[in-house]
Formats: sequence, structure tokens, C-alpha cells
Amino acid sequence: MTAAAGMAPHDGSRLAAADESDIELGRSGMWLFLGTEGLFFGGLFVAYTWGRFTWPDGFADASRHTHVVIGTVNTGLLLTSSALVALAVLFSEAPEQRRNAGWLLAAAAALGIAFLGLKGFEYMKEFQEHLVPGLNFRLANEEGAVLFFVLYFVMTGLHALHLAIGVVVLGVFALGCHRERPWALPRRVEIAGLYWHFIDVVWIVLYPLLYLVSRHA
Repeated sequence: MTAAAGMAPHDGSRLAAADESDIELGRSGMWLFLGTEGLFFGGLFVAYTWGRFTWPDGFADASRHTHVVIGTVNTGLLLTSSALVALAVLFSEAPEQRRNAGWLLAAAAALGIAFLGLKGFEYMKEFQEHLVPGLNFRLANEEGAVLFFVLYFVMTGLHALHLAIGVVVLGVFALGCHRERPWALPRRVEIAGLYWHFIDVVWIVLYPLLYLVSRHA
């Protein structure tokens, strides 16, 4: 019994060190993943910039056909959700606040679902207004408009896919925090939050590029 008692603290410290090492590895892996995703979106931004300077009038006219009100509301939803995730990370560090962290993550995920719902409604309206390239596209005679809407659907579609994944991730950690599961550690919640903030940053770039080009003209 004495030997077992003497080994227990040592084994516990080794397990804690191993767990911390796994978390650091997960954080590094997330930053690497976000870097590669940033490069991927960066390529699309380069294509957008080329088109914007090649056909400025076509891009401006096409942008004026986007639904800026829906885009603005969705921007507000994502900014609010990022604030909730940041608070959830702070709350998760206090054991007595872990359930509240779960509620905050669940609220952020719900805002993400609302974003996707509005985006789906927006896509439906654009389909009805013949703004989908290749499907009786109404701006086919406007140089650059086709490229604008191709990039619009590709970039917003990829963003929506990343957002859907983020909703699932937040939902899992919301459940883990609310039920006080041992795997829902603060640092893991932080890693999930990094992914969500990345989604938010991408949208903050997409919003002015797609919705605000010469909107005043």
C-alpha cells in the first residue's frame, strides 16, 4: 500500500503532463490547419482582386445585386457569436462557471445556425432572381459579373461549410461543459474557439468585398 501510495502522485503528474502535451499539440495543429485554410481563401481573394481591377464596373454592378441587409444581419450574428465564444473560454476556466460556458457555446452555435438559415434563404432569392451563373444568368452581358457571382457562391459556400462544422464543434463542447465532462477542458474549448474566430474573420473580409462594392453608387 505504501508503494502504491508513493506511485499515485507520480503517475498523476505524468498523466497531467501527457494531457497538457496533447493540448499543446492540438493547439499547434489547429494553428497549422487555420494557416492552410487561410492560404486557400487567400487564393480566392487574389482571384477576386484580379477580377475587381480588370472589370471594376462589372463587379460593382454585380455587387449591387447582392442582398446587403441579409449580409449585414449575418455579420452581426457572427460578431455576437464570437463574443459569446470568447466569454465561454473565460467561463470554462472557472469550475463553478463551466455550465454557464456550455450555455454560451450553445447560444453561439444557435447564432451560427441562424446565419446558415439566412444564407440559405439568400441563396433561394438569388436563384429566383436568376443570379446563379449558368442558370439563365440575368447579368450575362455585363463583363465581370459572371466571375463575381462564381466567386461569391464559391467563397460563401465554403464559408458556410466551415461554419456548419463549427456549429457541430461548438455543440459538442457546449454539451461537454454543461455536463462537466472531463474532456471539455478550458484549453480545448479555447482551441475550438480559435476555429470559430477564424470563421468570423473570413466573413468580415467577405462582407465588404461581396456586399459593399460601390454600394453607394
